[in-house]
Amino acid sequence: MKKKIVKGLGVGLLLAFIGFNNVTMAQSTIIKQDPSIFPKPEAGYKQMVIEVPHSDNDNNKKIEFTIGKMMEVDKCNTHRLQGSLEEKPLEGWGYNYYVFKSNGGAASTLMACPDNERVLKFVSAGPTVTNYNGRLPIVIYVPEGYDVQFRIFKAEDDIYRAAEVRQKK
Repeated sequence: MKKKIVKGLGVGLLLAFIGFNNVTMAQSTIIKQDPSIFPKPEAGYKQMVIEVPHSDNDNNKKIEFTIGKMMEVDKCNTHRLQGSLEEKPLEGWGYNYYVFKSNGGAASTLMACPDNERVLKFVSAGPTVTNYNGRLPIVIYVPEGYDVQFRIFKAEDDIYRAAEVRQKK
């Protein structure tokens, strides 16, 4: 297995520097799977890879990823990137990968902003939740200028039982 360097660390540091402080870490290497088994990105697209550490509790975790880009937007509305995410099979390997298509448009609420102040903000499409697998990467193709962020969700060990509503006879 080859190690490949991802140019994500510089982007993560740049985003943190310009005020995008929700990014705590950026991946710098790809080690779980040689990304060359996946298709080459189409013209105008780039290949992004999410790798997470393997643990004995992989079944109790989920990955939520969002695709977006930095945009200058007004401060008082909520903005959402328009686009579609398609999951595709990697023929012959049993893996899947994702392709995000977007024309770059964004929808927003239509509140009037009294000061019309503009801010630089990461505007994203809706989040995608997938199973956590510490043995395989999640490969996502996005247009140039877009980025992929992810969070890891972990279930607690406690299991609860719902209450039964007893119907009156």
